[in-house]
Amino acid sequence: MRSGIPNLSALQAFEATARLGTFSRAAEELSLTHSAVYRQVASLEQRLGVQLFTRVRRRIVLTDHGAEYAGRIRQHLDQIEKDTFGLVSRTGMGRSLHIAVVPTLATTWLIPRLADFAERHPDITVSLSVRTLPFQFKDHPFDGALYHSDHLWPGTRGVLLFRERELVPVCAPALAKARGGEGPLGAMPHLHLLSRPDAWRDWYGQNRHDYGPHAAGGPRYELFTMVLAAAEAGLGVGLVPRFLAQDALDAGRVTEASPGVLRVPHGYYFSYPESGTRIETLKIFQTWLQAVAGSDSIG
Repeated sequence: MRSGIPNLSALQAFEATARLGTFSRAAEELSLTHSAVYRQVASLEQRLGVQLFTRVRRRIVLTDHGAEYAGRIRQHLDQIEKDTFGLVSRTGMGRSLHIAVVPTLATTWLIPRLADFAERHPDITVSLSVRTLPFQFKDHPFDGALYHSDHLWPGTRGVLLFRERELVPVCAPALAKARGGEGPLGAMPHLHLLSRPDAWRDWYGQNRHDYGPHAAGGPRYELFTMVLAAAEAGLGVGLVPRFLAQDALDAGRVTEASPGVLRVPHGYYFSYPESGTRIETLKIFQTWLQAVAGSDSIG
C-alpha cells in the first residue's frame, strides 16, 4: 500500500458525502451505516490533518479545502471506474478496441458509419472517447486514436485517412443578404474555433484582405459542430471544413459567404502504438477506415 494514498473506502465515503450533502444519504448509496461513513470521513480528516467539513447548525458544509479535494477525488474515482469497465469489457467475449477521437469527426463522420463495421466484424466492439489534444498511449487506456494533425504521432504506426483540404466561410442565407459593412464579409460577426485561433487571420492573409479588429472579435466555440450550428442560426460567419459543411450547404441551411477558402495542409490520421496485444484487431479497423474514407472521396 502506498503510504501517501488514503484508504479507498475512506475516499469513497468522503466523495459521496461531499456530493450528497449528508452522511445518511452517502451511507444509503454505499450500503453502509451512518456511523460507518462518519468514521471513514473522520479518519480521513485525521490522516490528512485537514478539516474537510464544518458544521453549520445541523448541516455539514464543505470547507474550501474540502471542496477542492472532493472535486479532485471525484475525477480520480471516475477514472478508476472507466479503467475498470475498460478492463472488464476487454476480457469479455470477442475482441474490443477503445479509440480516442476528435469529437466533430466522430459524431459527423465516424459514428454514422460504424454500423457497417459492426456488420462486417460482429466480434469486434469499438468504444470511443473524446480527446482533443495529443497524448502518449502509454499514459492512457486507448488502443488507437483518430486525430487532426499534419503528421503521424511519433512512435506510432498508422495512416492518413484524408486531408481536410479547405475551410469555407459559411453563414445563414438571410445573414448573407443583409451583411452590410465594408470588407469581404461585411459587418457579419466572425465565429472562431478555440483550437484554431489563427484560422480567420490565415483566411484573410491567403485571400489578400486586411485582418482588422472586427474579424478578430466575435464568439469562440469549442467544436466545429458548434460553429456550424451558430452559423445556421444566423449568429455570424464561421470557417468550417467543407466536408463537414457540405450537407448544410446542399440543403440550403447555410451558404458560402465568400468565394475565398482557407487551404490547409492538415488531415485526419488514425494511429496506434507500434507494439501491443491488439495490433491485428487495430489493422482490421484501420483497413476498414481506409476503405470508408476512400469511398467517401474526401481525401
